[in-house]
Formats: sequence, C-alpha cells, structure tokens
Amino acid sequence: MELYQLTAHALRDLLRKKEISSIELTKSILDRINLTDPQIQSYLTVMHEQALNNAQEIDKRMSAGEQLGDLAGIPMALKDNICTEGILTTCASKMLHNFKPPYDATVVKKLKKEGTVLVGKLNMDEFAMGSSTENSYFKQTKNPYDLDRVPGGSSGASAAAVAADEAIFTLGSDTGGSIRQPAAFCGVVGMKPTYGTVSRFGLVAFASSLDQIGPLTKDVTDCALVLNAITGHDPMDSTSLNIKYPDYTKALVNNVKGLKIGVPKEYMGEGINAEIRHSVLNALEILKSLGAEYEEFSLPLTEYALPAYYLISSAEASSNLARYDGIKYGYRTGQFKDLLDLYKKTRSEGFGTEVKRRIMLGTYALSSGYYDAYYKKAQQVRTLIKKSFDDAFSRYDVIITPTTPTTAFKIGEKSKDPLEMYAADICTVSLNIAGLPGLVIPCGLDSKGLPIGMQLIGKAFDEATLLRTAYTFEQNTEYHKIRPNL
Repeated sequence: MELYQLTAHALRDLLRKKEISSIELTKSILDRINLTDPQIQSYLTVMHEQALNNAQEIDKRMSAGEQLGDLAGIPMALKDNICTEGILTTCASKMLHNFKPPYDATVVKKLKKEGTVLVGKLNMDEFAMGSSTENSYFKQTKNPYDLDRVPGGSSGASAAAVAADEAIFTLGSDTGGSIRQPAAFCGVVGMKPTYGTVSRFGLVAFASSLDQIGPLTKDVTDCALVLNAITGHDPMDSTSLNIKYPDYTKALVNNVKGLKIGVPKEYMGEGINAEIRHSVLNALEILKSLGAEYEEFSLPLTEYALPAYYLISSAEASSNLARYDGIKYGYRTGQFKDLLDLYKKTRSEGFGTEVKRRIMLGTYALSSGYYDAYYKKAQQVRTLIKKSFDDAFSRYDVIITPTTPTTAFKIGEKSKDPLEMYAADICTVSLNIAGLPGLVIPCGLDSKGLPIGMQLIGKAFDEATLLRTAYTFEQNTEYHKIRPNL
C-alpha cells in the first residue's frame, strides 16, 4: 500500500516509530496530486516547495525528540475560504482572485501548532454557495468515483481530495450541508461540529449564524484526531464557546449497546432514492444487531427547514458580501464614471450568477415592508425547528437519516434549475438551523457504484456519541475501505 493511501492515525504511528519521514510522506502526496489532479481538479493552489520545507522542519523536530501532536508531519489541505497568511484565499471567486490574507485563521494556527503540513488550497462553490462545486470561477472539480459527476458542494474539492488520496485529511466549511453532502457523494467521513465549538475567525463569512468549519477524513478515528486539534474557545470569535472540550479519541469505542436511535419518517419518504433508503435501513439493522435499538418517529416542521434556511442564509450573505466593493481589496473594475458606478461594475463583474442570486434574495428579504413577512418569520421557524430537535433528543441518543436524496448527479444536470439544486440540501440544512452536530459515514454503494452516506445527528456538544456510533458501525463493516479506481 502506498503512503498516500494510509489514514492519519496509521501514518502517525509510522512517523513516531521513525519508519517513514514527513518529507517522504509529503513527496508521496505531492506526486499523487501531480498524477491525479489534472483529472479531479481539486486544487486551486499547490505549495510544493513550502510543503517540503515544512515537512523537513517537522522531521528535524521529531529527530530532536520534541513531543508533537497526533497530526504532526501529516499532509493536509484547506478549503479556499479559510484564510492563510500570504497564501491566496480566493473563495473560488473572481472577486478575491488576488487576495492574500495578512493573517491565519484560528484553525490554521491550531494545525500549525500540531505540526501538520499544508500542501494547498482547494476549490469550492464561489463563496460557499452551491451544492456541486459548479459555481467556482476557476474550474470544475470532478467526483473521483465518476469523472462525469459532481463531488457535491460547496466543499466538493475537500471531499474529492480525500477520496482521491490527494490529501490525508482536509477542512471544509458547512453552512447547510457543505461538508456532509460532499462526504456522502465521495464516500468519505465528514463532520459538522456543534455551532461554536470550532472558531470561525479567519473563515470568510457566508452566513455567520450557520457557518461551521469541520473535517473530512478517511475514517472515524482520523475525524476524532482532527476534531481534537481544531476545537476550543477562541477570544477572536464572539460565537466561540468557552467550555471544557473532551478528548474525542476516547469516544472511539466499539459498543452501541443500549443506544436509542430515532429515524424521522419525513427523511425516509418521498423524494429519497430507493437505494439510499435501503442502505440506511440496512445500516440501522447492523447497529440493531450490535445492541442498539431504533424506531421511526415524526420530526415536524421538516418541510419548512429548506425555505427558512435559504431566507436566513441569503439575508446574512447579502449583509456579509456588502464589504466587496472594489475599494479595500480584491477585484476592482477597470473603468468607471463615479463611486456608484465603481461599486455597481465591480460587484456585477466580480460575483458569479449564484452569488448574485442569493444577494438579491437576501436584500429583498431584509428590505422595508418584507422583513417581518420573510426574515423574521424564518427566524421564528428556526426556533420551532430547534425545539422539535430538543423534544426528539429527550427520547433518543442519536437521530439517523440519509444525507442526500440522490447519489452524485451528473455535471450540468441540475445547474439550469436552482430550485432543484437547492432541494439537494433537504436532509442537511436543519442541523445548521438548530446548531447541532452531524457526522456522515459511508454505508454502501448504489447500482452505479456511487457512494451512499448515512447522516448521524447528535445533541449539541455531543460529538462523542456520534463518533462512538460511527466508529462501531465502521469497525463492523467494510464500507470505509472502498476507494475509487483512479
């Protein structure tokens, strides 16, 4: 087995035993990127020289006997909306095509402290708005299982890079399913932590009350290791929670005896592909055979989650994206008559179609005369959705659903109909609305050989139960070992 195919925890053990070096491992990943990324198109920036220099430095520190983190020497990559000092951070937009931040995001500082090796920045839907990575200004990332299909979005390249072994792990951001949906499409593990557990400082904002950074990994153990590295209070983020965070690796126990699982019937009915439904039910039966119990129940207001999400997220996007005016940084139009013309032309030329659509939708929802009818009502629905989850978690330890209504769709198949594209998020958006953690794990393949992902939803701050459930499922099945033929 090649080094790039191994998990972070397997590589950690080899590095600690000095059976391999970080520079050897990093070269393996860079060679893999050179070989496969012309097909996959995951990377917007690859940092060959810097990555090798960092790996060499880590090797020196290890040789000197320095105690480093579990992820020391491990090559990883970041979604291109996470700020990296002096390294292009474009959000896959013409608007930020030349933007090099003067600072690192908090998660980047934490990973540097761990001793990880950053190999590059990854493609995405522009400003994280999309479900297919088709909205990037620069390129179209492909699904490693079928190059004619999308990898999901907006963290599509973050999932594709892990599936194609072009990074040992990656970080993405999740506003309405943008880590979990690509994880399902690409057959990897993806987690959206509880809102407030991972600092958003240095994450370019889409919708501030919904955005959350999280890991995409090859297995559940790696997910726990990355979560350990990136969680924690940050005074630079006013929504970051100052609580005691556990060691998530202690949740990696192969035992679900007595676990109570709820299965909302609204997520298993009309619109969900029959093969996906069958795979999730099969996974539930496996968990039942291992000592868990599950039952169907009703999660009311599910049908209102999608419209509430798109109203709230678009309103916040309208406000957050007002800063891109051609004055301070980023793209500026070449010719303009006056200040108003500069704003108008810069934003018209700098933003793509989907971003403009959401800015207009959000501005409309926030405008005088419509605020109460749309935005305020969406926030009231948000409160009711959160309450319905609270009620469910008084009876269940975990809620399990499909992640997506379909497996990965073909490139261009849904891009002409925005509403059909938005419907791809139907199973994922309610978690962001309620601020809950969600973990996606592979649970099968459809008849076309495309991955199917199962979504585990937990109580706020109870990532440990999700990891235990997913780990137990993983230890008793082989789905996580399936890899695309590239």
